[in-house]
Amino acid sequence: MCTENYDPYYPDRPVVDQYIPVWAKHPGLGSKPAFIWADDQAAGGSGVSPRETLTYSELDSAVQRMAAGLLEVLRRGDTVLVLASPGIRLVKLMFACQRAGLVAVPVIPPDPSVIGTPAEGPAHRHLLRAVSQARPRAAVADAGYVGAVTRSSVSALASLNWVSVDRLERWPAAASTVAAAGDGVYEGCGPRETYLVQYTSGATGDPKPVVITAGAAAHNARAARKAYDLRPGSVVVSWLPQYHDCGLMFLLLTVVSGATCVLTSASAFVRRPRLWLELISEFKATCTPVPSFALPLVLRRGRSEHGTRPLQLQTLRNLILVNEPIYKSSVDEFLEEFGPAGLRASSISPSYGLAENCTFVSTAWRGTEVTLPSYKKLLPSARLPQPSLLTEAPDLEIVVVDAETGKPVEDGVEGEIWLSSPSNGSGYLVDSPASREVFGARLQGRAGPCFVRTSDLGVVHGTERYLYVLGRTTDAIVVADSQRRVPAHYIETAAFESSPGRLRGGCIASFTTLPASPSPVVVVAELQNGGGGGDMAGICHGIRQAVWREVGVTVARVVLAESGGVPKTTSGKLQRGAARAKLLAGKLPKVIEARYAGLEPAAGVLMVKESASRWARLQSPL
Repeated sequence: MCTENYDPYYPDRPVVDQYIPVWAKHPGLGSKPAFIWADDQAAGGSGVSPRETLTYSELDSAVQRMAAGLLEVLRRGDTVLVLASPGIRLVKLMFACQRAGLVAVPVIPPDPSVIGTPAEGPAHRHLLRAVSQARPRAAVADAGYVGAVTRSSVSALASLNWVSVDRLERWPAAASTVAAAGDGVYEGCGPRETYLVQYTSGATGDPKPVVITAGAAAHNARAARKAYDLRPGSVVVSWLPQYHDCGLMFLLLTVVSGATCVLTSASAFVRRPRLWLELISEFKATCTPVPSFALPLVLRRGRSEHGTRPLQLQTLRNLILVNEPIYKSSVDEFLEEFGPAGLRASSISPSYGLAENCTFVSTAWRGTEVTLPSYKKLLPSARLPQPSLLTEAPDLEIVVVDAETGKPVEDGVEGEIWLSSPSNGSGYLVDSPASREVFGARLQGRAGPCFVRTSDLGVVHGTERYLYVLGRTTDAIVVADSQRRVPAHYIETAAFESSPGRLRGGCIASFTTLPASPSPVVVVAELQNGGGGGDMAGICHGIRQAVWREVGVTVARVVLAESGGVPKTTSGKLQRGAARAKLLAGKLPKVIEARYAGLEPAAGVLMVKESASRWARLQSPL
């Protein structure tokens, strides 16, 4: 699947920043909005929704000025932490780093008021991790944030060279000595030079820093543009966090396509999920990316009773679903609910991506199918070519492999997904055996380029050779009685469907007490706010029965936790290993726990409560 120059009338540039002046100088596109920041008018209580618009011409000028300001305190090739608040200024800053030839490390800015105190959370630890691993020469943040951090007692932060993004935005154009991206020799990041250090989600362990070259990022954006058929007339709506790989990729994809991207914050979506659909309607969006777990959330809190603005979704060509697993039933329910508003089945674009490949890997979307096939309740994330029909080496190669031998398996056999592409990351920032194992894999008995090991379990199925991503190999439950490996999400889905009115969707974690080994299976489920009271023991028993009935797995312990008790990454992914650690350390905010022996509840089972103000301890048999 060659992505280079597939459209002879479309510009092709080696790095993303070099597309900006192409559109800025185009007579029909220079004044067109590149990015629009949209706040939620319903949350503000007024009838007018605040908007901030940035045209391509304005973007080019702002990037030029900010790049010059950065080079007043940094040298080309330096590493800089990027902590500006999400919004238009963060967009400008990310492209300014590329034009200045700097290595950008985007990190979500944690609350500065609690840095160095016991109230620190995962975001604070991640910031210190990034400082330790990336060793930045400077950090860029909002002026108020800079003031708070420089007063911090944490020497690793206070000693950094902090730069105010407010100052960079006011940098005079006349002071710029940086060659413009479209003027002769480009002085920004070259295709083989590192542009970005992006962290993995941390769903299965500590987040890892992936090194991305400017050329790999541009290749990835071009591949995604071709896959989704984006053009200057396309309109993207995204609430994905701009610090994460997928949210950042859609900034790059917008510029490569010459499209318009309407942005809002992830927190605005969480407060009012219907906002996402309202923005699609208002701006007549053609493309929108969301994690697959967003669909059930919108179905619960985004229906007509949660807003008065009418929905018009018929312009949508790509409803891009990321973050496996992608359940067919969830998509079908979403289509049934919002089909009357114009949402078409042909717009459903289940996709696959990971930070080790910049972001985008593949999609099963073709724009014509009304329905896609399913395998074990899941939708496919790619359609692979027939090997016999290939006349040249593919640009992207996806292979399902026996992880023990490194040998490709036959279609229909499950294995680990490996991929080789010019979009592959260069490795983890800290060179280690793990980095070489992930980025230097080779197929057994075959010469050629290295592959990236994804740690994702997949299968190629059917005559159309659809690829199904079944889940993370590290999260698979090893069933003691049969040595089966069951992806954890099947157990979690069965648990949720046993009591959907009482449990929080996407907030249920299953794991064994010992990782990657046959040991008792545990299900931890968050109760909905206000979902306490009633027959708690009955909910636990229902979870256990549903998992046995639907998945054939015996659950030994069921824990009902308070809302927010199950650990998640900043991108919303479950951290099952962290949930196990919290449970075993006694730090999980339990409401009640049931322990079982065999297929029936044990006599005298102890129901453990942790919230004395809400329930009394139950010590009677179930």
